Amino acid sequence: MNIKAYINPDFTWDKKLIFFIITAAAIGISLGLIYIVSMLVLDRDLSGRAKVAALRDAFVDKSQRLFEMLIAGTSVMSFSCSYVILNHVYSLVQSGAAGHLNHYEKMMIKMWSEGKDFVLLLLILLSCIFNTVLDSLIIPLRKITKEEKATIRMMAMFYVIIILMYLNIIGDESQYSPVMMYYFGLMIGRFIYFDASFKDFLVALKNMFFNSPYLLLTIVLTFLLATLGFKMGFLLERNYYIVGIFYTHLFMLAVIFIIHTVWFIRNLLFHKHYNTEDPSSSI
Repeated sequence: MNIKAYINPDFTWDKKLIFFIITAAAIGISLGLIYIVSMLVLDRDLSGRAKVAALRDAFVDKSQRLFEMLIAGTSVMSFSCSYVILNHVYSLVQSGAAGHLNHYEKMMIKMWSEGKDFVLLLLILLSCIFNTVLDSLIIPLRKITKEEKATIRMMAMFYVIIILMYLNIIGDESQYSPVMMYYFGLMIGRFIYFDASFKDFLVALKNMFFNSPYLLLTIVLTFLLATLGFKMGFLLERNYYIVGIFYTHLFMLAVIFIIHTVWFIRNLLFHKHYNTEDPSSSI
C-alpha cells in the first residue's frame, strides 16, 4: 500500500494542463470580481494618479486576502487529507487488505495505533509550518498584516469544517469527526483565551465578518473546480473525495504562485523604469 494508490493514472499531463487552464480561468474571474468591487468602493473624490494608486492598493489588498484564504485552506486541508490517508491505510492493515508492508510502513502503522493523538498534533504543526513557508517565502503576501493573516487562517479552519460537514452529508465513507473536533478546539481557543476580554471577542467577530466574502468566494471556487474535476474523471472518488479536493487546492496554489510571480516581475520592471511603485506590493 503506497501513495500511488491515491493518484489517478488516467490523469495525464495533457488533462492536467486542461484542468490547470480551467483553474486559472476560475481564479481570473474571481480576481475580476475583486477588481470590480475595488472600483465600486473607491473614493469618488479621487482622480488622476491618486485614483489609480488607490485602486491598485485596494485591488492588491483584496487579492492577497483571497490568496491567503486559498493558502491557509490548502494548509489546513493537508492535515485533513493526511489524517484520512493514514486512517484509510490503517483500516486496510487491520482488515488484511493492505498486502505486504515494508519496515517504514509497519513503523508508521505502529505509531498511528499507539499514538494517534500525538501524530495528529504533529500533523497540525506541520500544516502550520507549511502555511508559513507558503505565504512568507514561496508566495510572500506583504500587503496584509499579521493580524489579518491570523483572522483568515482561523476562517480557513471554518472553511475546511464546512467541507468536511458536506462530505459527511453526501455519504463519504471516511470519518471526519476527530478532525472537525480538532478544528473546533483551535477556533474556540483563538476566540476565547485566558487574558481575552469581551471586546477582544467582538473584534475577532468583526474581523471574521469583514473577511467573510473571501471565505464564500473560496467555497464557491473549490466546489465548482472539484465538482468539475470529478465529473471529468480527473479526480478519483474511490479513495475519498477529500483527496481530490486537496489536489484541486494544489492546482489553485500553482495558479496564484504564477500570478503573484508575474505581478511581482511587472512591478519590479515598472519600478525600475519609472521609480513610482514599490515592487514588493505584489498580488
